[in-house]
Amino acid sequence: MTTGAGRAQVITASNRAAAGVYADRGGPILVQGLREMGFEVDGPVVVPDGAPVEAALREAVAAGYDVVLTTGGTGLSPTDRTPEATRAVIEREVPGLAELVRAQGVAAGVATAALSRGLAGVASSTLVVNLPGSPGGCRDG
Repeated sequence: MTTGAGRAQVITASNRAAAGVYADRGGPILVQGLREMGFEVDGPVVVPDGAPVEAALREAVAAGYDVVLTTGGTGLSPTDRTPEATRAVIEREVPGLAELVRAQGVAAGVATAALSRGLAGVASSTLVVNLPGSPGGCRDG
């Protein structure tokens, strides 16, 4: 049952999950958490990292979602391109949210959470937040 918190979309950025090498583990956690907060949730949409993330974000913004959470693609690997895709879509950054996500991870005992390059920002009337790809990072976020 939803309480009218709004509409949300979850996008998983993972080359391997998109190719069927393994199942998306972070996206379902975000869907569950958003539903528990009262959101109507679509997804997770699983796409390869990079340009497909930007395309999925643009579609979500055009569809008028209130919130879009991404998972994955925020690390230091050359294929981790979610922050760049997000920056191309958002109009204004909300750095405090991204800082809070990193702080939550560090507080939970994951020192490498500080290495996440995730962003948060607004595109039109949609709040976009990048979360790490790990299930723990999704729960913390």
